[in-house]
Amino acid sequence: MLASLHHSASGAVSAPPLIIAHGLFGSARNWGVIARRLAVTRDVIAVDMRNHGNSPHNAAHSYPDLAADLAETIRHIGAPVDLLGHSMGGKAAMQLALTTGALLRRLIVADIAPVAYRHDQSRHIDAMQALDLAALSSRAQADAQLAPMVTDPALRAFFLQSLDLRSSPATWKLNLPALKDQMDLIVGWPETAGQFLGPTLFLTGATSHYVLPEYRPKIQALFPKARFAKLADAGHWLHAEKPREFEETARAFLDADL
Repeated sequence: MLASLHHSASGAVSAPPLIIAHGLFGSARNWGVIARRLAVTRDVIAVDMRNHGNSPHNAAHSYPDLAADLAETIRHIGAPVDLLGHSMGGKAAMQLALTTGALLRRLIVADIAPVAYRHDQSRHIDAMQALDLAALSSRAQADAQLAPMVTDPALRAFFLQSLDLRSSPATWKLNLPALKDQMDLIVGWPETAGQFLGPTLFLTGATSHYVLPEYRPKIQALFPKARFAKLADAGHWLHAEKPREFEETARAFLDADL
């Protein structure tokens, strides 16, 4: 079973639970603020995907595997639920919707499309694996070691959220060998057949290139009720760059009388 963070509704429950599936190198913790703010009339459960956070490690990391993990969580909670997935989590969410759509009421896919991409995140794994974990005693030391290989301080801070400095020696809460081994599957797409007939929102960053106009016919073939929205001045990490706008757009879709 996936590890998760449960945010109980702050008011009377009148909507299905919302499950949040993070992207590559992320965790449930990354979504804490948005999850809490969305937990008004519904419970919100943010999960650690396999090989991330406190969830089990596994050599396999295909989208059918990730979708099966989400399905197990949803059945444990009770279907139907609403599902929000970003990047890798968005692909896992689409895979689930196309194969076990009866578990879902509505779907939000954040800045990803059902296509294979050419980019490769293995260089970031190499950078994380190059850290001398035995010599680390502080996050500042880890940041200094990582800086020559990852020059973006925001990206370093994101990666270092998955470094457990309480263990001795420090350890990554990421199964880096498995993620590197399965990278072709992570950036790829299994070309899953079928359709999800429920309401679906593809929410993207206006400056991101992950969901191009030429992908729309394929999206609409798989998700006939797809709607599209963009957040201005946001890129691939739209939920971190524009959290209030992301939250407001997600809530409007989830609560709409479609």
